[in-house]
Amino acid sequence: MSEKHDKFRELAEGRTNKALEAIVRLGKLSNRQLYEWDDGEVRKIVKALKEAVSDVERKFSSPKSVSENRFKL
Repeated sequence: MSEKHDKFRELAEGRTNKALEAIVRLGKLSNRQLYEWDDGEVRKIVKALKEAVSDVERKFSSPKSVSENRFKL
């Protein structure tokens, strides 16, 4: 494999694992004994996550597209 491909694989693995860990931590917020939330807030979180995944898919199919989205409840 080329050096660029090796670097991609290294970074992709680490960043994907961090993203998955963050999603697991978000799921832990569902504990009603520790947190209070309403369905609208949950829908906003899920929508933001789905849009971020769609954005990643778009970037890999057309790498020139750029968007910076920050999430806020």
